[in-house]
Amino acid sequence: MKLNYRATLISTLVAFAATATTVSAAEQFPATLAGHLIIAGDTKIQVPDDAPNDLRVNGKFHEKQRIDELGAIEGKSNGRPTGIKFPFEGQAIQGHSGIVNNGDGTFWILTDNGLGNKLNSSDSALYFNLYKLDFENDQWEHLETVFLKDPNKKIPFRITHEDTESRYLTGEDFDPESIQVVGDNFWIGDEFGPFLIKLDRQGNVIDIFETEVNGKVVKSPDYPGMVLPGSPDGSMPEFQVRRSKGFEGMASSKDGKTLYPLLEGVLWDSEKKAFESVDGQPVLRILEFALGDDKYTGKSWFYPLEDAKHSIGDFNMIDERYGLIIERDDTEGTADKACKDGEDVTRCFDNVANFKRVYKVELNPEEQMVRKVGYIDLMDIQDPNHQSKVALVDGKFQFPFFTIENVDVVEDRYIVVGNDNNYPKSSSREPNVADDNELILLDVRSLLDAK
Repeated sequence: MKLNYRATLISTLVAFAATATTVSAAEQFPATLAGHLIIAGDTKIQVPDDAPNDLRVNGKFHEKQRIDELGAIEGKSNGRPTGIKFPFEGQAIQGHSGIVNNGDGTFWILTDNGLGNKLNSSDSALYFNLYKLDFENDQWEHLETVFLKDPNKKIPFRITHEDTESRYLTGEDFDPESIQVVGDNFWIGDEFGPFLIKLDRQGNVIDIFETEVNGKVVKSPDYPGMVLPGSPDGSMPEFQVRRSKGFEGMASSKDGKTLYPLLEGVLWDSEKKAFESVDGQPVLRILEFALGDDKYTGKSWFYPLEDAKHSIGDFNMIDERYGLIIERDDTEGTADKACKDGEDVTRCFDNVANFKRVYKVELNPEEQMVRKVGYIDLMDIQDPNHQSKVALVDGKFQFPFFTIENVDVVEDRYIVVGNDNNYPKSSSREPNVADDNELILLDVRSLLDAK
């Protein structure tokens, strides 16, 4: 790939409070914008002919009462109208929540569960798409959609479209957030169980795996069959994973023998009656899953969060030892559109984007704590060659999205990063305009070279 770039070579040290288990404070490295693709947020696809008619209109169950009238509900982002109304015909390509670089200019990109949770996404189909991305010529092409199905009844619990032949899966069944391709199979990390899902090339479920930590199954409150007690004074069911904090990222080893699913939320330790931490620092679990045997090995690593309120967005390996992890907070929007005193908060950003980073990490087989080698700040990207399709803020390209859930190495010095636009319910570029799907190519050679 021949790209114009002029990388800034000045790096900035950022001080963090170090603990005994955090080897050293991570260093900030420069990032230069080398390409910027925008896929319109309202891009739709149609479900196949053998799919249930219920999936031909999306968003009917977003409210407490079913709504069939098209466009009856206006999407909102933190209380701000986004300008998009639903239910709508078709399925939005939106919700990019995982990416895999195939090495030939094509990328598999996963779409998440639909409208945000188990209750409102039963008419959202689950699928992933194959794209050809050409940053040099500013072009993208949608090549294929693979829909998730369970025709062979491998899923052990009831699904939304149980009594159909093809058994298309929906956002009520799973919340897919990460994807890997290994041989002829796809692997997806789910947040609801959390589960690992093994699929064939046609998207048919081959197997499903519960999550094991230290030999014990861990669950979220959305785990199938989770039942509340019949009386208010009864015993609550035990779960260790907070809602929407299951598998968000999942890397694959370069030899294709191992998966590394990463939980987005800190595990609850029922014996200690506390969330997991090391020396007072909140940590997330990276688990090891052996392919071939298709089982958890019992080994895990701790990823240290900079703040307990942070989340991770994606995880992919650079080589056998080093990887990339997105860590971010829940803020959105740029400072030039921040609310002023007394301004209507439905027309401006009342809590602008702050912490949006891609960390390079080291998984040392001899150490359980992951080492943060360094990071780039997605709110501090240089654009000397004018690649940006949006206005710069204080001379910088910024990626101010609430959810940023895609990162992978492209080649040599480049990585690709993408947002999840939560269509039609996120507006992080403009306060009242629904976000598009954006994919940026970044020159981060010094970060990739760092040890």
